[in-house]
Amino acid sequence: MPRRRFLTAVGAVGFAGAAGAITTTSAACAAAPAAAPQPAVSHQAGLMTLIGSYTSAAPPGRGLEVAIRDDAGVLEPSGIVDGVPDASFFAWSPDHRYLYVTNELPQGTITAVDLSGHHPVVLGSQSSGGAGPTHLTVHPSGEFLFTANYTDGTVAVHRRNADGSIGESTDLIKHPGAEPHAHQVLVDPSKQWVVSVDLGADAVFVYAFDPATGKLTQHQHLELPAGTGPRHLAFNYDRAYLLAELNSTITVLDWDLEAGQFAPGQVLSSREPGATGENFPAEIAVSRDAKFVYASNRGDDNIATFTTDDAGLTFQSVTPTGGNWPRHFTLDPEETSLYVANQRAGVITRLARDPATGALTPTQDRYDCPSVAALTFHG
Repeated sequence: MPRRRFLTAVGAVGFAGAAGAITTTSAACAAAPAAAPQPAVSHQAGLMTLIGSYTSAAPPGRGLEVAIRDDAGVLEPSGIVDGVPDASFFAWSPDHRYLYVTNELPQGTITAVDLSGHHPVVLGSQSSGGAGPTHLTVHPSGEFLFTANYTDGTVAVHRRNADGSIGESTDLIKHPGAEPHAHQVLVDPSKQWVVSVDLGADAVFVYAFDPATGKLTQHQHLELPAGTGPRHLAFNYDRAYLLAELNSTITVLDWDLEAGQFAPGQVLSSREPGATGENFPAEIAVSRDAKFVYASNRGDDNIATFTTDDAGLTFQSVTPTGGNWPRHFTLDPEETSLYVANQRAGVITRLARDPATGALTPTQDRYDCPSVAALTFHG
C-alpha cells in the first residue's frame, strides 16, 4: 500500500475510480452529476467555518461543508457545497472573498468558491497540473495561485481571473529526485520568493517568481538528511519552522529575505520527551504574536506547544486532541481556540487557548465530520 494512502486512510483511502467524484447533500453521500445545484446554506449568526473532507475515503466525507461557530466557540452545521470532492486544503484570496480548494484526486483539480456574498458559490475547477494536490496558496498580489501536487512532485502556477475563477496555467515545475512528493507551497513574508516543501525529496525548494510571465526559477535547493520527510513549514518573518513527518522533528531555519536563502539551525523533536511508538507530524503554525509554535502529532494524537526566542524553540507541553490522527488544525481569528481536524476519528475538536501563556486546554466541543481533512474560518 502506498505510504500516503496508508497515512490518510481509515484502513485505506479508496482513490481508485475517485476522479471526478462528487458528493450530494444526502447522508449517504451518493454520487451526483457535476451540474448539481448549489445547496442552501442557512444564514445563522456567527463565524462561517469551511470544512474539507475526503469523499473517496471510507467512511466517505462530505467534500466541502459549511459550519457556523457561535459565540461560545461551538460549531453548528449549516450546509454542504456540492461539486468539491476530496477537499483537503484551503487558501484564501487576499481580500477573503474567494476560497480555493485542493481536490486530492489521482487526476488532481483545484476549485474556486465565491464567498463574496457570504454564501458559497462554486465558480468551477481546473486541473492542478498533477496528481494528488495537497496544498495551495494565493500570491499576495492576488493574481496567481500556486499548487503543490504530492503524488508526482510538481508545483503548478495558475492565473486568477478578475471574477475569482481559476485561469490559465503559466508554469509547472517538477522537483528533482527519484520520488519527489511536493507537500506544500507558499510565498515568503517578503513576497519575493515561492517556497515548496517536498516530503519525498527530503528538501525545501526556493523559487524566484516572475509576475510578468508567471514562471518559477529555482533559486535554492535545501537538502535535509535522508529520511527526514519535511511536510509543512511556517514562517516567522526572518525565521521558519520546518515540520518533518517521517522523523518527528522541527528544524529551525534562518531566512534571508533579500537573498532568498534558508540556513538550517536547531533541530528538536515534535514530541514530548520519552514518547515512543509510530508518529507522523502533520501541521505547524505560529501564533500571531510569534511567541508560540504549535505542531500536531499523528500517532501521539496531540498538539505540541513550543515557545520562541532568539535561540529557537523550547518545548512546553502536549495537549491531547480528543481524537485520532490530527491531520490539520487552525487557530480561530481571536486565537482563543485551536480547532483540530482528527481525520481517522472523523471529528473536529476544540482546544481552548490562553493567549498570554499559549497553553491549550481540552473542551467537550466536538463536530462530527467523517474523514475530515482541514478547516478554515471566513473571518
